[in-house]
Amino acid sequence: MIRLPRPDQTLLWSAGSGLLLACAFPGPDLALVAWIALVPMLLVMSKRPFASGFIAGFSFFAPLLYWLNIVMTTYGQLHPFFSLIAHLLLVAYLALFFGVASWLTCRLKSLLGLPVIVTLPIIWVALEFLRGLVLSGFPWGLLGYSQQNFSWMIQSADISGVYGVSLLLILINCAVAGLFAEPGRMFPRLAAVVVLLLLAGHLGYGYWSLRADPDRRDEQLKVALIQGNIDQAVKWNMDQRQTTVEKYRNLSLKAAEVDVDLIIWPEAAAPFYLQDDNPLSRQVRSVPKNLESYLLVGSPAYERDAQAGDVRYYNSAYLLSPEGQFLGRSDKIHLVPFGEYVPLGQLLTFINKLVVGVGDFSAGRVQPLALNGHSLGVLVCYEAIFPELARNYVRQGSDLLINITNDAWFGNSPASSQLLAMTRFRAIENRVWIARAANTGISALVTPSGRVTVATPLFETLQTVGMVGLGANPTLYNRFGDLLPWACLIIIGGWLLVFGLVRRRQLS
Repeated sequence: MIRLPRPDQTLLWSAGSGLLLACAFPGPDLALVAWIALVPMLLVMSKRPFASGFIAGFSFFAPLLYWLNIVMTTYGQLHPFFSLIAHLLLVAYLALFFGVASWLTCRLKSLLGLPVIVTLPIIWVALEFLRGLVLSGFPWGLLGYSQQNFSWMIQSADISGVYGVSLLLILINCAVAGLFAEPGRMFPRLAAVVVLLLLAGHLGYGYWSLRADPDRRDEQLKVALIQGNIDQAVKWNMDQRQTTVEKYRNLSLKAAEVDVDLIIWPEAAAPFYLQDDNPLSRQVRSVPKNLESYLLVGSPAYERDAQAGDVRYYNSAYLLSPEGQFLGRSDKIHLVPFGEYVPLGQLLTFINKLVVGVGDFSAGRVQPLALNGHSLGVLVCYEAIFPELARNYVRQGSDLLINITNDAWFGNSPASSQLLAMTRFRAIENRVWIARAANTGISALVTPSGRVTVATPLFETLQTVGMVGLGANPTLYNRFGDLLPWACLIIIGGWLLVFGLVRRRQLS
């Protein structure tokens, strides 16, 4: 009889941590689970320092990002087998950050005697920050985002960004694990008391912030979000362009029955070059003129470089006046690798982009659009997951952030809800209203406190109207940015320096 090897209990507990953590995010969206999700891994990680963190990360990111297979198979025409391989490779890369966090924490404890509750929160935040920078950055699934619906818990984002919420959650997990691991010792008890006091102060700040009514603004704007629900499979079909324009125009007519100030069409709502003078462009320009409203519309753009003899393409948003005149254009800055451009395209000639219809896009720059004495900052698609972009737009005077996106890529998956969760933090960090117009949903209005006042269902053709406030209140995060993760990186640098000196002394 063949006896199968017994599963490694350490890795099973670690995998359980990752699965629990995934439940804290949309779609399960069980926020409080994040307070204890990592406890099983923390209790066993000293036995296998790197592997335990890596497995926890793998079992977290695999279900969280399963929707990437929808993108690659449906729109990238990739065979399901190769799609799964690509998905698992990305998951393994992201899991490395968890593995490094657990390994370094255990090494600092064994060599320098530093407690886990002191080191892991700092290491975790630093690695979350680095994950948003390395290889163009992919800061999806940061721990703090799990608290999106716990209003008191997330108001501190105006001080430390999402990273402060992540830090507190890791502290809570470490405190709980410490009480389980060493129930009779004084240090875990004292640490738990300190963490409890920090949590109370954190929630108290959230309560105080909401009582101060950060959503109120003296000046307001009535906006219409137009959700065309255009099938991604036909979006760039030339024969469908007239139908697309007519659908957006008719939805705008319905929305304007209540006299709106600004109509917002989503990313690439005009799947042609709006800057060219052609019948389709003239139809779009007639919409704000007939409705006497401003119109923001997503459309690709291009610029010719006469000297270089080449053409640059952009994923853009145009603002049109009530007279149908172009007031300005904002170009997407943070492009999607393999979606809007192919990294090392001259070498990877065999890889095609998922976006069809245009060549490789070029990156734009922060350029708010002027609207009747105010400024609009436009975040295109997943730019909303990068805190520095929203911060830069507000620092350059944007009174309202607008997120135009096309979430048809994600199918009927939690990805749209995950994106909206991250967008809510951009509103809190900068204390500014955000209007989000999505092709297939979720279109939404988000207040400076992160509250969602309007949210549309997925895959429905509709228009919705709501009020937004104009102006951004000053915040510490908007002024100073990511001081917390940078401080964490500096502290880790100091630890590693001491670590190296101790190792050298041991070897000599």
